[in-house]
Amino acid sequence: MADKRKRRRPDSDSDSDSDDSPPTTVSSHLSQKSVPFQKRLKPDTTILESLQQLAYSIKNPSPSTSKKPTTLADVSAALSSSCREVTDLSLSSVQSEIETLVISLAKSILGGNGFSFSVPSRASSNHLYIPELDRIVLKDKSSSRPFAAVGSVRKATITARILSLIHQLCLRSIHVTKRDLFYTDVKLFQDQSQSDAVLDDVSCLLGCTRSSLNVVASEKGIVVGRLVFSDNGDMIDCTKMGVGGKAIPPNIDRVGDIKSDALFVLLVEKDAAFMRLAEDRFYNRFPCIIITAKGQPDVATRLFLRKLKLELNLPVLALVDSDPYGLKILSVYGCGSKNMSYDSANLTTPDIKWLGIRPSDLDKYKIPEQCRLPMTEQDIKTGKDLLEEDFVKKNPGWVQELELMVKTKQKAEIQALSSFGFQYLSEVYLPLKLQQRDWL
Repeated sequence: MADKRKRRRPDSDSDSDSDDSPPTTVSSHLSQKSVPFQKRLKPDTTILESLQQLAYSIKNPSPSTSKKPTTLADVSAALSSSCREVTDLSLSSVQSEIETLVISLAKSILGGNGFSFSVPSRASSNHLYIPELDRIVLKDKSSSRPFAAVGSVRKATITARILSLIHQLCLRSIHVTKRDLFYTDVKLFQDQSQSDAVLDDVSCLLGCTRSSLNVVASEKGIVVGRLVFSDNGDMIDCTKMGVGGKAIPPNIDRVGDIKSDALFVLLVEKDAAFMRLAEDRFYNRFPCIIITAKGQPDVATRLFLRKLKLELNLPVLALVDSDPYGLKILSVYGCGSKNMSYDSANLTTPDIKWLGIRPSDLDKYKIPEQCRLPMTEQDIKTGKDLLEEDFVKKNPGWVQELELMVKTKQKAEIQALSSFGFQYLSEVYLPLKLQQRDWL
């Protein structure tokens, strides 16, 4: 009688460094075939113990490592050029600043000198990265915007119009979106990018944060996971928001009563990966808060992330694409953007760790060649430009990864992991990363 016992086929996809650890629970989707690196996973309880130790060490630093956060005032004496920062102002203070500015302009006009705005320059040459602060700040250089000059009359008019609109908001104590602001005078502004740019100029001019002006962007960022907070008095439980998550409120001053039993915050670049993790309830397996801005980070998401970091004091781990733009997005959260460097003190979140997808992961996790993309000439240029940035040079691990990316001329999106199974990201890749504490 023929032997009907099934013969075990050699596993061509499994990694050679298998161990004798107890099997880890994975979804039926992944268990239908051999999954690379699945055998390296330890039980969830072991990974959770490591994460709990990490969270505890951050919340309870030793006296030798704990110190008061460094401010711009602390390092200003040692800087080669003076810098400026804005602060949160109340509506009454913003109103007073506008009225004081208008009175000075009126005096200039009555004196026969016309009027001109002295606007802080936000040109690319007027920024400075300060290693002690680990963020980009705005240097204290201004440019004149006279009404009487042909080249600046239109921009001066837009500036005056924006100031007038902001003054109205202060009087009425209401919020509007940037789109609302644009539609108050479409013929003057012509394009929203122009009114948006002058809005940032006005923030610098008045010395206040953009949120102090009561002008917000439309909702973009979303959050899901082990987080409860109040939004304008309404309690929100982010474990009950479904796959779509809870939209991050554009008015962060409405957010309060933050409570969480999470062990870390997972910052995700794209909504596709966010939805995968939300649907798999990754935050229940490994208690965490998952946030995404669906690409380029908006102000509300950056403010919300910083608020979580400061109030909960949790480690923040970032999951971005393995390309120069993924790292640029990560740097905006951590070090700030040049466009809004005047408000970097309020918009940046310190000590964000780069979890993945990193260039070295492509070979390490055996990402198939057909899932890797060739870098364009613009991609390579962007990568080389990043290597010249001071905030990249400060982190040797980032430099090593970027150099590898530029050398191999390969990039990959987070979704490349789906080649091993749609749930590989949540079932194997992230758990293994957390287990190994593999971040930079």
